[in-house]
This record gives sequence, structure tokens and C-alpha cells, in this order.
Amino acid sequence: MARDLKYTRNIGIAAHIDAGKTTTTERILFYTGVSHKIGEVHDGASTMDWMEQEAERGITITSAATTCTWQFPTENGKPTADAKGYHFNIIDTPGHVDFTVEVNRSLRVLDGLVFLFSAVDGVEPQSETNWRLADNYKVPRIGFVNKMDRQGANFLAVCQQVKDMLKSNAVPIVLNIGDEADFKGIVDLVKNRAIVWHDDNYGSTFDVVEIPEELKEEARELRGKLIEEVAAYDENLLEKYMEDEDSITEEEVHAALRAAVMDMSIIPMVCGSSFKNKGVQFLLDAVCRYLPSPVDRDNIVGTNPDTGEEETRKPDAKAPFSALAFKIATDPFVGRLAFFRAYSGRLDAGSYVLNNRSGKKERISRIYQMHSNKQNAIDFIEAGDIGAAVGFKDIKTGDTLSDEKNPIVLESMDFPDPVIGIAVEPKTKADVDKLGMALGKLAEEDPTFTVKTDDASGQTVISGMGELHLDIIVDRLKREFKVEVNQGQPQVEYKEALTATADHREVYKKQSGGRGKFADIVFTMEPADEGVTGLQFESIIKGGNVPKEFVPSVEKGFKEAMKNGPLAGYEMDSMKITLKDGSFHPVDSDQLSFELAAKLGYKAAAKAARAVIMEPMMKLEVLTPEENMGDIVGDLNRRRGQVNDMSDRAGSKVVKAIVPLSEMFGYVTSLRTLSSGRATSTMEFSHYAETPSNISEEVIANAKG
Repeated sequence: MARDLKYTRNIGIAAHIDAGKTTTTERILFYTGVSHKIGEVHDGASTMDWMEQEAERGITITSAATTCTWQFPTENGKPTADAKGYHFNIIDTPGHVDFTVEVNRSLRVLDGLVFLFSAVDGVEPQSETNWRLADNYKVPRIGFVNKMDRQGANFLAVCQQVKDMLKSNAVPIVLNIGDEADFKGIVDLVKNRAIVWHDDNYGSTFDVVEIPEELKEEARELRGKLIEEVAAYDENLLEKYMEDEDSITEEEVHAALRAAVMDMSIIPMVCGSSFKNKGVQFLLDAVCRYLPSPVDRDNIVGTNPDTGEEETRKPDAKAPFSALAFKIATDPFVGRLAFFRAYSGRLDAGSYVLNNRSGKKERISRIYQMHSNKQNAIDFIEAGDIGAAVGFKDIKTGDTLSDEKNPIVLESMDFPDPVIGIAVEPKTKADVDKLGMALGKLAEEDPTFTVKTDDASGQTVISGMGELHLDIIVDRLKREFKVEVNQGQPQVEYKEALTATADHREVYKKQSGGRGKFADIVFTMEPADEGVTGLQFESIIKGGNVPKEFVPSVEKGFKEAMKNGPLAGYEMDSMKITLKDGSFHPVDSDQLSFELAAKLGYKAAAKAARAVIMEPMMKLEVLTPEENMGDIVGDLNRRRGQVNDMSDRAGSKVVKAIVPLSEMFGYVTSLRTLSSGRATSTMEFSHYAETPSNISEEVIANAKG
């Protein structure tokens, strides 16, 4: 099914929890003819939220991919004679902060994004996080203000918030006709006309009407601003604009807007109500019109693993094959599914690809086009498309797949470290092996979920991004893998860090009949340079005091030692070691001796380098009625929280604070009690900070206890 790539759109739908992402995706599937009935999230019947836990909780947990076709351009709701079928690959991402990883990995492989905002709540905390992620990956986007039918809806106020809070150039390209219960249509500011939807037949038809008298002035003003923004971006239009702004044609506005969107200079804002079937087709037209196709994005850049040289691949089916695996899922029927985005070339089912991380070639037995949790088998996949493959023996999120003769490594993805852990054990001895396998599969799917065995207690500790994240994992163990577990109290994932510089000499000697062990190293230990994670290692040894072949062993020893901090055994994220001097014994010195000397030196020097315990700090936002604000702020102060902002939103007060995670277990329950159930909160990881001395003493005592 070779397609013209110009007519492909790889888009994601992202937003804060409950802004209507899944409902919007369901409408898109309905209008594009993929599904013939509309699935509702609140009935637990949506196509995209296919996991049992998603249907029960009414939230999206995993990003689901689907494909559909939309005829564009349209006129009065019908495709024109020259309309082309635009092929969409859509990823519906979760809004809940515990599943940010799903948004992160989806944005890495998408060309464009539809960013949803609730017309009532505007820019919410998770909108900010996802917006920053989209900025990181430089993904062009369109803003869709949903829920225009709800009480308190205000389209232009949300556009202003997107401008102010997200520091982006949000420009409305429509104006709503009526709002709340009276929301019935929009003024298209580019075409300078109005459309009003019919309430029957799911809003798929509408009337094109004159702009209502009472909106003419406002529409003229907003259209003027839109033309001004577009002219400011495109120099050719600027001259025309100066002479006569009415001489700029509709086509010229579209072309300049498209260029500005791709450049991320303008974010076009549209509005609608997905639940009431209004505005979704206009959004689909806007996606075809303004968001880039794979051909419009820059060539993908990678490194040749053999030469270390930078190489590019262009989105062309004739170029050598390259793809990025962005998600691994376990399917009960087909086994391990690897979702990937093909950037160049073509891959046939049954052929081989090279996994550049493992260096092994793998046979792809089948390729699928995904529709939520159903798969449609296809014979091949070409540049610019998104699909899933079966047959991998060893694959991880972020692996680059390429043609065997033309290897390339694409930039992988960075994921945040887990911040909370719980100990789990199977309820029956018979389930011990089953638990190990199940946890292995889940960790393979989710890079922010880790499993480790606590050396001291022998317990299995699972760690994730929040209490909900671990809840879902335990639930999946029970349902998908039929393993019942007992779980311990949630534990905070502390870290350790250095705050000073220390010089140290470590001499390791062991004499026991026959060959002995000997290593002597002199080094400086200090905090790593800003922005560096892991071990920053440098050897400045002159002459052969420590032979070259032993230096990597010293580095390896320090790297290994960082997994267990000197104070309480928590991992150390970063440090800098400068190896200055040392000595060796011609017979007794070997690689292992130097590795052990580094491990012992780490323990001894870390105390002098003033190691401290670091704790995860969370960004908390509480939405509360004014009368409960005093109690809530008082409670946050007791929890060592720092309130850094108070403002108003939608008739309530918003309190923003930074709080230590260790003080926040069970917070939702306390908040309900303090506000008689009227306040709500969202919390996400912010950064690690040093713990106060009384807390760190407690943490160290518990670790040793």
C-alpha cells in the first residue's frame, strides 16, 4: 500500500487528565468511518481505553495507536472533487502524571500534536509538563479548546493563558458562536464566514451562514490580529499587508500559517465540544492543513556505530531502512509487540533487521497496523509510517532498528527515575517464579518501572512514578498474570550525593600464600559538573605509575560502587573522580585489585566529601474553595512544604507548592477531610533536594535497622 507521504499525518493527542483526549479520539474514529458507533469513556466503552483498568477508572494508562483516513479538502462538510485521502496515525496519550513516560515516548516519534485544553480549566499542571516535553522534541502543534458546552467555558481566556503561562504565540483562528449550553458554531476567521452545526446526525453536517451581527466587530478585530501575526512571520505578506490587508488571499494565509506552525512560531487555536460532536471535523481539516507530514520534517540524524560519524536518513522508501522502537507491549495472543516508527526505507514482513543496541539481527515475522488493541497484518511498512512488529527476541524501548548493511543509531529517549517503591511478595510459594517472569515483562514494557532485590532483606522492591502507577502494576499482576501479591508500605526512593571535594589515597594489599593482591590509587572525589549524570572520570596520571590497562578497572570499580551510597546504601546519581597517582606491584597487581581499591576508596572518601541524603521533591497544585485555603496551607507547612504561588482559577483558589514526597503519602484523604471533599490536587515529580539533618539521620537509621 505505497502511499504519497505528503498525505500522511503522524499526530498525538495530549493534555491534562480529563480534558477529553480519548473522547476526541473516539469522535475522530467515528467521523473517519473507522467505528460506526461512538464509544464513551464514562460508559467504559471507548475503543482507545481498551485495558480493563482504563474502562473501570475512566482514565488512559497506556498510549494507544490507531490509523484512519480523512478526505480533505472539504466544502460545507463534504469532500471536494479533488479531495485526497489523508492517512492519519494517531496516538492517544494518558494525561495522568504517573504515566508521563507514555507521552514522552510518543512525542519522540510524532510529527505533530493536537494539544487539548478544557475551556473551563484552561492550562493545568500536566498541560505544562506535556508542553515542555513537546518543546524538547520540537513538535509543532495545534491547540484545541474542548468542552465549550460546559458551564464557565471561555475560549479566548484559555488562548490568553496558553500565551502567558506556556510562553507561546497562541493565535485564535476561530471565534465561538455562543458558549456553555448555547455553543452552536464557530466563525472561521481565515475564510471570514460562520458555520453552525446541526444537532442531529452527530454534528457531521452544518450550515455555512453569515457572521452573526453581534460578533462582527469582535471577529473583524481577531481576524486583523491573525493576519497581522501571519504577515509578521512571512515577509512577502508583510508588504501586501502594508499596502492593503484585504488583498491577502485565503490561500496565502493558509500557506503562511502552515509554515509558521512547522517553525513553532504560531500555535493556531480552535475550539469545540467533542462530547457534543462539535468542532472535530474542523480540527481534522486544520491537522491536514497546518501540521507537517513526514516529508516536511527535517531528515533524521543518527550516528554510524562503526565509524562514529554523523549520518542522516531522509523520509524516502528507497533509502536504507531505519526505525525507532518507542514502546514494547505484551499481547496475550501474539506475544511481544514492538511499536516502531519507520524513518526511512521499507521493511517487509519475514525479513531481517539489525538491532543496533545488541548488535544482533532479528527476523520480523509479522508487521501490524495497530487499531487500539487489535492488529491488522500488513505485508510491509515504509518510511514515515508507524506500526508494530512481532518476532523480536531481545528489544527495549529506544532501540534503533536498521538495515544490516547500513547501520545507524538514532538518538534514544531519556526517562525519569522512579521516585517511590514498595516491597512485594507472592501470596503462595508456588507463584515465586511466575512473579519474577511477570515483573520482568512489565519492566520491559515500561522504562519508568524498575524491579530490584534488596540485598539486606532479600525482598523484591518494585519502583515507579507514583502510588497510582504501582497500584496499576499490582492490579495487572493479578489480572493479566494471575499472581496475587502482598505489598509493603510505600517507600521513598532516596538518593545520595556529594557536596564537597576530598583527596584520598587507598592502598589495597592482601597477602595469603602464593600470589598476593596489590593496588594503590590517589584520587580526588567531588560533585560532578552541572548537568552531568553518572560517573565523570578522568585520569591525569603521568608516566606509568598505574599502567594503562588498570585504569578502566578503577573506573569500573567507582561506577559499581555508586549503586550503593556510603550513608544508607541508596544510589548516587553523579560524581567526579580524578585519578592522580598510584603505584603497582609487578607480580601482585591485577585488574581486580584496582577495581576493589576503587570500591574501598569510594566508601572511605565519600564521608570526607560530605555525602548527603537527597529526597524527591514534588510539585503540588491544589484547587480549593477560598474558605478552606488557610487550613490547606497550614497543613502543607506541617508537611515541610514551601508554598510558592497562590492564584485564582474558575472561581476557586489555586495553591502551588513544592513538598517532599515522604510527607505526602495519603495526602488525598487528608485533603478531602480538610475541605469536606471539595478540593482536588495534582502532584508530579520536580527535583531532588538535600534532606534536613534530622530526617537524614532517621533515613540512615532505618536503612541500617
